[in-house]
Amino acid sequence: MTQPSTHPTRVAVLGASGRMGAAACAAVEDAPDLELVARIGREDDLESAVEAGAEVAIDLTVPSATAENVRRLVEHGIHAVVGTTGWTEESLAALRTQLADAPAVGVLIAPNFAIGAVLAMRFAEIAARYYDSAEIIEMHHENKLDAPSGTARHTAAAIARGRAEAGLGPVPDATEKDPDGARGAVVDGIHVHAVRQRGLVAHEVVQFGGEGEQFVLRHDSFDRISFMPGVLLGVREVAAHPGLTVGLDGYMDLG
Repeated sequence: MTQPSTHPTRVAVLGASGRMGAAACAAVEDAPDLELVARIGREDDLESAVEAGAEVAIDLTVPSATAENVRRLVEHGIHAVVGTTGWTEESLAALRTQLADAPAVGVLIAPNFAIGAVLAMRFAEIAARYYDSAEIIEMHHENKLDAPSGTARHTAAAIARGRAEAGLGPVPDATEKDPDGARGAVVDGIHVHAVRQRGLVAHEVVQFGGEGEQFVLRHDSFDRISFMPGVLLGVREVAAHPGLTVGLDGYMDLG
């Protein structure tokens, strides 16, 4: 755990004009051990975070901007807590290379900040060892820019790890014809189905099937306030974890 600081941690929020950004600003302002020093919207210069003396920046922008934002933050020695999805293996590799030359800087990229979602991903990895079949249904609001969600991709990777540890082969599926893509995307060998619908926030269902039974994990975020405990955990812990951490579970004692 991080050591108590003699002054509030100075925090900047990138994407402050969005709904998640606004919630993050309010959460930081309400935390006695944190100080909001910069609200950065789409038209604002990232340099204002540097000028304000930010120690940690929360990136809640868009996939097209996040990698460059984080590159510039690391360049200035600012820790980053990132909730923006759209990262690729190539962009992650470039970030790791940059961080190797900035050994004191920590970056957290979290597919989901909701504590329950993080627990569901961990439980999915455990359950995957015991079931022949597994599929993911992720449901989000209509303004989400990417599909499948970062949470679904992270969950699929966790399931794949669990299956590999148990020596399980491919998920059984006799489908031969699917011209319209009804079976969804395949991520790490796991079928993922994405729903985009007005009125939703962020929801995931993980279905496991075995002989004569079904086991279902479900997590629902009904309001963006559900992400704030995880965001604040990331802000408080990122300086104590130099380098790149992918997934909030990296800061949690989940075994």
